[in-house]
Amino acid sequence: MRRQALTFFQADGGFTLLEILVAISIMAICLTVILQLFSGGLRSGKLSDDYTRGVFHAREIMEEILASEALAEGISEGRFDDSYAWEAEVIRVEQTEEEASKLPLDTFTIKVQVTWGDTEKKKHFELETIKVQEKQKEEEKEVPK
Repeated sequence: MRRQALTFFQADGGFTLLEILVAISIMAICLTVILQLFSGGLRSGKLSDDYTRGVFHAREIMEEILASEALAEGISEGRFDDSYAWEAEVIRVEQTEEEASKLPLDTFTIKVQVTWGDTEKKKHFELETIKVQEKQKEEEKEVPK
């Protein structure tokens, strides 16, 4: 009987404090890694949304410029309601005298840049294209006073 009593008290029926602490530590490390991956995914989603809006705004300005019948060299800029700013630059491509006399067309390079974000982490997106249009007559180039 005495022998049975000793084996009863020596029976391993539960977890030790050390085993519980190790299990909790492993679980905490895994949970931390999972939460960091989740927050990284949220940041990537926000950045993707910001760039999508930037592309949308740049295309909108580019289409407005391309739809205009007569282009004029210069820089124009503005802001959208959602803290995005834009700048458009129209540059006439210079032709040689021989090309200018033979071709009835002017070529323009159009650049549109959209910027957003804080001053420290400013992001931007730029579109560039070329438009060819008929040369303007000298009377049309002059602006009435």
